[in-house]
Amino acid sequence: MRKLQRQQTALAQFGSYAFREPALGAVLTEAARLTAEGMDVPFSKVLKYRARENDLIVEAGVGWQKDVIGRSISKADESSPGGRAFATGKPIITKDLRKKTDFVLPPIYSDHGIVSTVNVIVQGSGERPYGVLEIDSPKLRRFDQQDIDFIQGFANVLAEAVASAERTALLRSTVRQKDALARELQHRVRNNLQVVYRMLEKEARKTIDQVAKRGILAVARRVIVLGQVYEHLLGLGLSQTIDFGKYLKSLCAALAEFFEAQHPDIKIIIQTDSLAVDVEDATALGVIVNELVSNSYEHAFDDDGKGTINVVLQHRGDARATLIVSDSGPGFMPQSESKRNGLSLVLGLVKQVRGTVDLRTDSGTVWTIAVPLRAPART
Repeated sequence: MRKLQRQQTALAQFGSYAFREPALGAVLTEAARLTAEGMDVPFSKVLKYRARENDLIVEAGVGWQKDVIGRSISKADESSPGGRAFATGKPIITKDLRKKTDFVLPPIYSDHGIVSTVNVIVQGSGERPYGVLEIDSPKLRRFDQQDIDFIQGFANVLAEAVASAERTALLRSTVRQKDALARELQHRVRNNLQVVYRMLEKEARKTIDQVAKRGILAVARRVIVLGQVYEHLLGLGLSQTIDFGKYLKSLCAALAEFFEAQHPDIKIIIQTDSLAVDVEDATALGVIVNELVSNSYEHAFDDDGKGTINVVLQHRGDARATLIVSDSGPGFMPQSESKRNGLSLVLGLVKQVRGTVDLRTDSGTVWTIAVPLRAPART
């Protein structure tokens, strides 16, 4: 009864541990330790099958000399106790290794004085078993059916833990591959957008017609918006969000550089909170900022060309963010049909992100846009 209680306790402890611990090596070592404890023997090991070498290596164990772990000890055939269990799929009980057998015993048995062993199969998630769970005793032992049931039950729980770890490893590998592909795609898109931007900029320089020039440059500015999105996505793999605060700073810096030659005395001041925003929303908001900042650069100031543009992003912990774009110009009276100030595009994009807009033009121009934040996507 004491032995049964000890074995049941060991099995219960392992079942609880195996599915909490993500590291397979730790699970295998704990399986060896608790199996030895449940059988009251000093030695236990988990043998892993290697298909290419067709052998069994000691993947984990307790009681053994340090150089045993990681060592190949036998072929995966019937020439050894562990190999026979693997090849036949049946428990192999060896009561006394001192007697003559048909086994070719690995040196570790004599090195550690092993006399009695039990080997049972550990199934895996593939066509072939994962390996073998073995307990070893330096004293003569007679193992009964209860012992076999305990070791096999332990091996079955271990097999589930191994299969779970293998599925997790495969999933992580797949995610890493998708992340790498996503980064490569983002990198290529970013580079292509830079090529498009340079082409548009070159074309604008060659264009004499001022209306056409402004149109080309407007497209170029929108390419900047997309380029900055992909710049911030690089390294994030399959992430559906970006730090909009950092993105906004980069975007405004790019716009300042874009307008610097023509408007050297206009400054942009940026104040942002760090805020994770859905990529689709971030792109739309980026276009909004591009339109409003560009409109201020081109139309907000007097002939002396001096002024300040302020871009503020606020998030106070609720489910909304507030984006404020203002300038120190004299203000203007927007006309809904005007293409010059881009009002229709801005309003359309605000609607797209489910936001609201407030416009004041009495002392300078102040756009205040409140946007509800999307809940993070479940993965």
